[in-house]
Amino acid sequence: MVLSASDKTNVKTAFSKMGGHAEEYGGEALERMFVTYPQTKTYFPHFDLSHGSAQVKAHGKKVAAALVEAANHIDDIATALSKLSDLHAQKLRVDPVNFKLLGQCFLVVVAIHHPSVLTPEVHASLDKFLCAVGTVLTAKYR
Repeated sequence: MVLSASDKTNVKTAFSKMGGHAEEYGGEALERMFVTYPQTKTYFPHFDLSHGSAQVKAHGKKVAAALVEAANHIDDIATALSKLSDLHAQKLRVDPVNFKLLGQCFLVVVAIHHPSVLTPEVHASLDKFLCAVGTVLTAKYR
C-alpha cells in the first residue's frame, strides 16, 4: 500500500491534533477491540480485561507509541517497526486480522474524540496508514 504525499500529510496532521492523547486512545482502542471482537482476547490470557484495566491502558500506551513512531517515520515504517515486527512474527504469532480490527477501533476512537479532524480524506489516509502498519507487522510471518 503506497501512501501519497497528501496521505502522509493527513496522517501527520491527524496525529498532531491528537496531542498528548494518543496513549489514552490506544487503551480505548484496545478495550473497544476486546469488547467488539472477543476472539482477540485470546492473546491476552494474563491480562485483566475489565473496563479501565491498568494492563489494557499500559498495552494501549505501547500500541499508541508504535503508531506515533510509524507516523514519525512514515517514509520508512518497516524500519521504524522492525523490532515490533520481529516480536509479532517470531514470538507472539498474533493473527494478522487483529491488526486490521485494532486499526478500525483506533479510527472509531479518533472519530469520537476529534470528529472535525476525521474528514473523508483524512479517514481514508489514516485507514491506508493503519493498513500499512498492519502489513509491516505481519511481513515477517512468511
